[in-house]
Parts: sequence; C-alpha cells; structure tokens
Amino acid sequence: MTKLRLADFRRVAFFTGAGLSSESGIPTYRGSGGVWREYDYQEYACQEAFERDAEKVWDFHDKRREAVAAAEPNEGHRIIARHQAAHPETAIITQNIDGLHQRAGAERVMELHGSLWRVRCERERTVRDDLSVPMAQRKCSCGAYLRPDITWFGDRLDEAVIGRAVERLASCDLIVSIGTSGVVFPAADLPRIAVSSGAVSVEINLEDTPVSHLYQHHLRAPASEALAVLAGA
Repeated sequence: MTKLRLADFRRVAFFTGAGLSSESGIPTYRGSGGVWREYDYQEYACQEAFERDAEKVWDFHDKRREAVAAAEPNEGHRIIARHQAAHPETAIITQNIDGLHQRAGAERVMELHGSLWRVRCERERTVRDDLSVPMAQRKCSCGAYLRPDITWFGDRLDEAVIGRAVERLASCDLIVSIGTSGVVFPAADLPRIAVSSGAVSVEINLEDTPVSHLYQHHLRAPASEALAVLAGA
C-alpha cells in the first residue's frame, strides 16, 4: 500500500464524506455521536418539515452553520487542495456541505449535496451565497422563505453536478474515497464508475463500509494520516 503515491497518477479523483471533516470537529451524520442520532431528520431536514415550520428548520441549520464556521480545515483538506493546485486535472467530489475544501484552498469542488453557505428562493428560482452566522435574512425580498441550498431527505441531486462528477470519475486513473459511510445513495454508488473504468481504487476509513469490497486498497486510519502517506509526506 505504501508504494502507491498520488504523484504517480495523472488524473486523481478524491471522493470525500463526513469522515474527512470529523477531524475538524464536525460531527458525522450517521456514525457514533452523529447528528441523526440526536435529531429526527423528519423534523429538521426535509421539505415537508420546512413547509410546516421554516423557523424551526432554520434554527437547526443556523446551529450547523455556527459549528462549521468555528471549525478549521484539517491537514487532509489541505493535502487535497495542494494536490489539486499542483495537478489541475484533479477532481474533488464531496458529499459534505461544510465548504472546508474551499477554505483549505481547493477550487472546482463538486458538491453532491449542496452547501450550507448557499441559499435559494424556490419562488424566484435564484441561488446565492450567504456566509452570515446566524442567517441575517431568512426571507427573500419577494417574501418567501429562503431555503438552504442543500440536498435534504427526499430531494433529488443536482443533475448538472452529477453529470460533471460522472465525467470526471469515468476518466480518472486513481480514485481515493475518504470518510464516506457508503450508505447514502445515489452518491455512494458513484465510485463504481471509476472502478468500472479501470481506475486504481483506495478507500480511506476508520472501519469497513458496505462498499469496501469495491476498492483494491484499504487504509484504516484517520483521513489526514492516510492522505499524508499517499502524498509521500
């Protein structure tokens, strides 16, 4: 395993999940201490909940924004950003909504589940960035409640983002999956595209996942530690 080096591959695709950001102190969603062990997503993270009580849903998401804003990118985020800066063909595909990849210096990040730092108006069909903590304005100028531009339970993924991710996965020669649970579909199934196309595959996680069998190589270590090994640090 230690013979594998990121620098030996021309087109690397990083596929990241909550396990990467957990090293920055951001709770995962499904693991021990995860968000959905404390909160019922049907009350806080679906369109039906938003329509019932938008203020309650926004109170929850403001807490998430506050926690994420207080966190810092970890060395894993920085290794990925540095590799992309040195190798522009690098793809970063994430299930995370925290924006830590970008804060570490990464660009062209494909956010499968959206971003906590964007809001959208369903009435006007507009999307904009919003970095305020707490949200400075929960309603659009049209009077409708703004919605976090993230994928809630029951939502469809953005087809344009999925299309870009599929294209990059199909053409990569190394896929490195980092800190994903392997249970959130359809995102969890995307790495199969790279594997089916012949890419060398590496899974970085603290434990086995339902999709571990897809990968040729497994690093059971914290993300930043395992990425440092691949980066030759």
